[in-house]
Amino acid sequence: MSTRMKLMACLQLLMVAFQATLITMSSAGLQYNFYSSTCSNAEATVKNVVNGMIDADPTMAAAFIRLLFHDCFVMGCDASILLDPTAANGQPEKSAIPLRGYNAVNKIKAAVEAVCPGKVSCADILAFAARDSVARAASFTFPIPSGRRDGTASSAFSVFSSIPSPFFNAQQLVDSFAAKNLTVDDLVALSGAHSIGVAHCSAFTNRLRPTVDPSLDPAYAAELNATCPSGGADRAVNNSPVAPNTLSNQYYRNALAGRVLFTSDAALLTRADTAARVNASAADPTAWMARFAASMVRMAGIEVLTGAQGEVRRFCNATNT
Repeated sequence: MSTRMKLMACLQLLMVAFQATLITMSSAGLQYNFYSSTCSNAEATVKNVVNGMIDADPTMAAAFIRLLFHDCFVMGCDASILLDPTAANGQPEKSAIPLRGYNAVNKIKAAVEAVCPGKVSCADILAFAARDSVARAASFTFPIPSGRRDGTASSAFSVFSSIPSPFFNAQQLVDSFAAKNLTVDDLVALSGAHSIGVAHCSAFTNRLRPTVDPSLDPAYAAELNATCPSGGADRAVNNSPVAPNTLSNQYYRNALAGRVLFTSDAALLTRADTAARVNASAADPTAWMARFAASMVRMAGIEVLTGAQGEVRRFCNATNT
């Protein structure tokens, strides 16, 4: 990257910080450096543990980002996705869909508790971990406000009505984001997270059989058919066939080339407003970084609990009671 490009990137990310500040002013009490007086090294502790985990297993970056997405879209960013089943609640959110990273978040929480017992919420830890995963996988970072409190309720039934499906069309995607006060800009920007991570065959073989989706690149469709044959195992496939552990605007170039997995990915090219944003993000990686960072901050502010609401859990997988 040239000096000029680096300067432009810095300027754009500074604009993101400004935008995030405006968002914070209306985000129910979230603020930057929330733990400056109660646990000044909270964010550094999270970052150190997350970096170690991603260095050991680069796929963990996608896992942390996906956990935050699932947590925030279901009942808000309150760490309810982390709660285990109990005798009183046998079907919390995590029972509805298999996700990676639960034990990893518990380890981060233990490290933070060792430094500052009872101060830092699991909801904030999840937001910090996702932000730090972006930094590790994409080599850019951004400020994120904190002060979230942890929820005490979790329901598998709320997952199915809240999480955007990989089988959604464009209008369904737009509507699901609008239900969380997120825009078309947020939808397209955050879809870039599909440049990393994996998906299972069952999430996209509807585009292979009984006939191949004409929007799929034929060579890519043939590769996917070979990996996911009819009647075969539900294997994991990289979301991106290019640099699958690097978070970047490669996702948009993949989309334009017909080399994305989900119906919902291809759907972004089926209406003018989303298609224009896909093209813009494919053409300008630095501008996409700024949009992605701003949208991550907005997503991490969905229906948060603050002040006296909720609690600060001692363990992320169980309420204090």
